[in-house]
This record gives sequence, structure tokens and C-alpha cells, in this order.
Amino acid sequence: MKTIVMNAYGSPDILELKEVDKPSVAENDVLVRVHAVGLNAGDYFIMRGSPWLTRIMVGFPRPKDHILGWDAAGYVEEVGSKVERFQPGDGVFGCCDHTLAEFVCADESKFTAAPASISLSEAAAVPVAASTALHAIRDKAKVKPGQKVLINGASGGVGTFSVQIAKALGAEVTGVCSTRNLDMVRSLGADHVIDYTREDFAADGPRYDLVLDNVGSRSFSDCRRVLLPGGIHLPNTGHAGMSYVFKAYTLSMLMRKHMSPFLCVPTTDDLIYLRELIEDGKLKSVIDRTYPLSETARAFSYLEEEHARGKVVVLMEDPLN
Repeated sequence: MKTIVMNAYGSPDILELKEVDKPSVAENDVLVRVHAVGLNAGDYFIMRGSPWLTRIMVGFPRPKDHILGWDAAGYVEEVGSKVERFQPGDGVFGCCDHTLAEFVCADESKFTAAPASISLSEAAAVPVAASTALHAIRDKAKVKPGQKVLINGASGGVGTFSVQIAKALGAEVTGVCSTRNLDMVRSLGADHVIDYTREDFAADGPRYDLVLDNVGSRSFSDCRRVLLPGGIHLPNTGHAGMSYVFKAYTLSMLMRKHMSPFLCVPTTDDLIYLRELIEDGKLKSVIDRTYPLSETARAFSYLEEEHARGKVVVLMEDPLN
């Protein structure tokens, strides 16, 4: 099967299209013929080998034929002897390791039935980004109807899902983004939008029950300044480096009522909940660009520019088809 591998850490140039053996199926596994893969920030952190902890997990001092990718959507090709939830031909989406390949094999718990109302390309954009938004807003902040939520970085992968999930939970949502994305963020349901090139959300103005920061461009004190009493600030970015992550976790020990970093591990229940939102018309994927598997390096180069509107998706065939 064709796949994208890395045998070094560095720029997208180190990514290589290679033929490898199709994975074998264990008794609890499903083999999925991949249609599309959604790229995430975590993918290029691994590609770069930064932070250094990723090198211990992926391969030190360098990886060996490591396959990137976590999100996938496609059709079940084969099932293990103990699999009960799926059969060959089922459309599925989910989150597992090594998805940038024509086939991926994982425990059946990693997948759920794909939403019938959207394409598999759109479904592939959902698992990690939408689950991250769900864990932040529903599980960590426990947002309730009528609460005020500010999403910094509302036009990105996690941000676009965050706006919609907060609205689905009944919140009053303010999205922060650039000028060119204002209309798009409004179209996702944001009650208010702030153009960060013209207005400072941390200046005197509204206060919020939740500030979800998907950018990391503002100081922690700026974000806390706009919280209502009892409000919470959720930092959700690694773009500012490990120093940002370390500082966030350190400060959270001192200010538990105001700051709470979190780690998202998508579950089957999460995927089912998200599928129901999609089928109810309350959640949709925003896809900026698609690339064929052979142009995955270009996809990562674009992703690293950090200006994508929504998600970047890799397809196993020409994106025009």
C-alpha cells in the first residue's frame, strides 16, 4: 500500500511516499480503506520532532518509516473474528495512529459509523479537532446555556468546531479572528465577532465565563482579565512552544479557578456525540484545502503557515474527483 513515511525530523521535505505492507488484522481490529485524512497541529509537531518528548515516543535519535496521521475516514475492508460493530463496506470515521496511508488497521473502538449527511472528506476533518473542542467546552468548562464564551482563533481547525459546539450547548459566543474570516465565523453561529487586527479583546469590554485560547498569542494575564467571577481560561495551543505549555500547567496549580490546561483523547462516545450533532445540522466541517496523498508535503507546508480556515485534508485520490 502507498503511505507517507518519515525517517528523520525536520521540514515537510523529509516526508516520503513509499510502498509498505498492508497491516494485518487482529481479532478485535478493523482494516479500513482510507478515503481521507484530516491533518492536525500534532502531526507537524511530530514531523518536526518538537517538543523533544515526541522523539522519545516516535523514535530516537530518528524515526524509522514512521507513518503520520491520526484522523481518518473510509470504508471497512476487513474485520477481525471478534468484531461485532462493523462489517466490510461500512463507512466509518475515527482516530488512531498512522492514518496517512491507503489502509489503516486499529481496534474497532477507534472508529464509529460515519455521518450519512456529509462526505467522508468532511468526516475525516472531525475526530481530533472537534473532540478537542468538545472536551474543552462541554467537559472541562462545563458550559451552560446563556453563558458567555470567547473563542480566540475561531477560524482554525479547533476554533471552527468550538464556535459550533458552544452554540449547540446554548452559549453566547464571541469569535476572534482576522478580517477575512469574520463572515465565515458568523456563518458558524457566532453571536459576536472581533477582528483582532482592529480590536483588542483583552481591553475594556465584555467579560466571559470561558476564554478558549487556540492561538497562544496573548498573555495568560490578558486572558484572565476578561473573565467573569468564577470564569475559566483554557489554553489550547502548542504553537508557542514547550515553554508555553509548561507555564500553563505551572500556573494552573496556583489558579485552579481560572486556568485549566487539558489533554484530549477522543473516545467512541465523543465520536457518536459529534456524529449526532452533525446529523442534527448543528455541526459541520470547514475545509480550507485538500491535497492528494502524493502532495502531503505541500499540505504540511500550508498547515505550518497557521492561516488555514478550518481544516486541511489529504485524499487518497485526486482532490478534484
